[in-house]
Amino acid sequence: MTADTRPHRLNRDDVLRAALDLLNEIGIDALSTRRLAERLGVQSPTLYWHFRNKAALLDAMSEAIVLAHHAHATPAPGERWQDWLMTDGRSFRRALLGYRDGARLHAGTRPGESQRAAIEARLGLLCAAGLAPGPATLLLMSVGRFVVGWVLEEQSLQQPDARPSATVPGPDAALYPLLAAGWAATVGGDADTVFEQALRLLVDGAQAPLNPWEPRPGAAAASRQTG
Repeated sequence: MTADTRPHRLNRDDVLRAALDLLNEIGIDALSTRRLAERLGVQSPTLYWHFRNKAALLDAMSEAIVLAHHAHATPAPGERWQDWLMTDGRSFRRALLGYRDGARLHAGTRPGESQRAAIEARLGLLCAAGLAPGPATLLLMSVGRFVVGWVLEEQSLQQPDARPSATVPGPDAALYPLLAAGWAATVGGDADTVFEQALRLLVDGAQAPLNPWEPRPGAAAASRQTG
C-alpha cells in the first residue's frame, strides 16, 4: 500500500471537527459516541483513544469553539477594560451562537489549561485598573455566565419545540403601559441591540466598587439612623 492509498489515521482534531458538524446537524440531545463513530466510519472504542468518555468529548468541543471562534478573548495592549469587556462579551456570544446548542454545550464547563494564560491576561487588565483579584475574577465570571444564559435563552426560542409562551403577544398597553413599553424595547427589539444594551448595564455597573467588604458611601450613616 502506497502513502497515497494508505487509510487516513484518525486524530483528535478529526474527531472534534466531526463532532461539531454532527452537533450542528442533530443537536446536543441526539449526539452520541455511537453516531459520531458511524459518521467517522469507525467503531465506538476507537474514539476512546482520544476521549475517555462522552463528557470529555463535550468538554473538548466547548473548548474548541472558544479557542477557534472567540476572537477577542485577550485584551489588546492599552485597551480600556470597559471596552475590552464589551468586545469580549460580543465575541463570546457570537462564538456560542455559531453552533447549535452552543450555550448548552458550554454551560457548566470550567476553563482548561489552554485557556489559563488568556484568563491571566484578562485579570491583569482588570487588576491594573484597581480591582483586586477576587472581584476581578467575579467580574469575568459574571460576564461569562451572563452571556451563556443570554444565548441559552436565544437558542431555546429558536428550537422547533419551543414552548408556547415563547410566542405570546405583547401586553396590552392600555392595561400595562410600563410593561408594554419595556416589552417593545426588549422582547420586540433588535436582538443584537438589546444584548448590547444589557451588557452595557453590566459593564457600567462594574465601575462601582466591587469589594463586598468595602462599605458604600453613606452606608455607615444610614446604618446609624436605622440602628
